[in-house]
Amino acid sequence: MSGAAQGRFLTGSTMGHVVRMTATGAFGITFVFLMDAMNLFWLSQLGEPQLVAAIGFAYAIQFFSVSSGIGLMIAGTAIVSKTIGQGDRDFARSQAGGAVLVAAVVQLCVGALIFVFRHDLIAMSGATGETARLATRYLGMTVFSLVPMAIAMTCSGVMRADGYGAKAMYVTLFSGAILGVLDPILIFWMELGLDGAAYGLILFRIFLMIFGVYFAVIQLKLVDKPSKVALRKMLWPFALIAVPTIATQMATPFGNYLLTIVMAQFGDDAVGAWAVVSRLTVLVFGGIFSLSGAIGGIFGQNFGAGQMDRVKATYRDALIFCLIYTLVAWALLASAGDAVAYAFGLTGQGAEVLRAFTTLGVGGFIFIGALFVSNAAFNNLGAPVRSTLMNWINHGILSWPLAMVMAGALGAPGVIYGQSLAGVLAGTFAAIWTWRFVQRLEPEQALDPETARKYPPIGAHPDRYRTR
Repeated sequence: MSGAAQGRFLTGSTMGHVVRMTATGAFGITFVFLMDAMNLFWLSQLGEPQLVAAIGFAYAIQFFSVSSGIGLMIAGTAIVSKTIGQGDRDFARSQAGGAVLVAAVVQLCVGALIFVFRHDLIAMSGATGETARLATRYLGMTVFSLVPMAIAMTCSGVMRADGYGAKAMYVTLFSGAILGVLDPILIFWMELGLDGAAYGLILFRIFLMIFGVYFAVIQLKLVDKPSKVALRKMLWPFALIAVPTIATQMATPFGNYLLTIVMAQFGDDAVGAWAVVSRLTVLVFGGIFSLSGAIGGIFGQNFGAGQMDRVKATYRDALIFCLIYTLVAWALLASAGDAVAYAFGLTGQGAEVLRAFTTLGVGGFIFIGALFVSNAAFNNLGAPVRSTLMNWINHGILSWPLAMVMAGALGAPGVIYGQSLAGVLAGTFAAIWTWRFVQRLEPEQALDPETARKYPPIGAHPDRYRTR
């Protein structure tokens, strides 16, 4: 059997795979986030702070549905990459088709719920008056575009599971380029303002789906229509990963939502700066976000093949990559903070919030990045519940009280400091816990569910897996 048939990540340097997959992912996702930041930039040039604040409030709500889509993509990547590592490509294609179908249906239901309760959700986030009206309008216009986005994300995850990092990059790169052209036309030339930004986002997500389907389904033929038998066979292992993984991903928007409420007490200027920080975070740290998705396929293939030494090497190399990336990003942001504040028209309190992020808040990503790597490891190595626990410790237990205390003492910038301190504590715990976990992995833990029934569920004490 050829190397490609067996899996692209089963041989060669693990660091090489980590860098290659992360670089292609980072380039594509960073470009998209750059276009997203430009969307906010064009709105800020209209001179109406309420527009920027409205995007910030709507983003805090929509983040929930985006995160559920990411959880579904991670689950699809995990089961497909493991099956590829076991050498069953036909079933992997059927699994991929099932994952796309499930992702679309789930996101349709999530979008419908958000649409129905959008007024209440925006009010709960702290928005009032005209800002609340604008945020509700933007959210209602864009929330159902998460369905084509879910299809695109799952197709992209399937390509990464099989090592096609460049193809997955093209999906976001081409779509982002189209968004970059559409935004100034819709917002300025057609004078649509906030509605123009919404239309641009909708079209962007539709193009994401078009390119994702073209590369994954038509060109590479990695996705096949699942039969009823194949769908039934893949649903249970998919759900075992998807449910805790979605719960894991939900922790981030939940924490962001709570922090938005804390920030809202300081006014629209602070919330506007918070929106800029959110866009700047995903733009600058696109490599870290991409890293957690890129290494899923590397973990999954080697885990499915029982190559635990390569699993351990992948985890180690990902942490090293994360450290180097964050140090470089920190140096760049620390020197560019004032220029960014000027570009987005942030002054006074808003500028202070941004400065808190670029000088100290960014450093927390050394540890937050370790948390992302740990999430990818647990999600693809059969212990997704551990990822859920770690993320909720960070976003559900630590970040909100720390942000409240530090905001009370330091004002709006305290929200940034509290969020970063929570990341330091949770990331340190996650790195140690995951390192111990991967060091104790054994090949028996990668068996198919039918064969593995004689073993305890993955995630129990490692010593209980030993068969000798």
